[in-house]
Amino acid sequence: MNEAELRGCDLVRAFFSALSDGDLEAMRLLLHPDATWEVMRAVPGERLSVGRDAIVDGFLGTVRARFVPGDPKVTVRTVFASGDVVAAETQADGTMLDGSEYHNRYAWVIELDGSMLRAVREYMDTAYARASYHP
Repeated sequence: MNEAELRGCDLVRAFFSALSDGDLEAMRLLLHPDATWEVMRAVPGERLSVGRDAIVDGFLGTVRARFVPGDPKVTVRTVFASGDVVAAETQADGTMLDGSEYHNRYAWVIELDGSMLRAVREYMDTAYARASYHP
């Protein structure tokens, strides 16, 4: 990887660190104002969120509200880049509000625009997520 790709990987690691900490304001600063977040799955909730405020205030706030405060924690397993695209494998672990445990694996494709995330595509084990959803 070249230096720009290494910086992109560092940016994505910072993004996942903020996500794991539940620091939505830090995430807001990392997202481009016109960012998109698309969840490639068939479980309840939005599939596409457009704009960093909609992502942070709507989508992420709703997702994190399903968990006990401070969860889920995100562990980054692999990160690599090609140009302005960064791919990552992560695992999320936490406790849902109903007390059930959540452990899911994710793959991400993230497009960068300078020092900001422009597009986030999230892939997960949809069967597991569907079985774990308790509104």
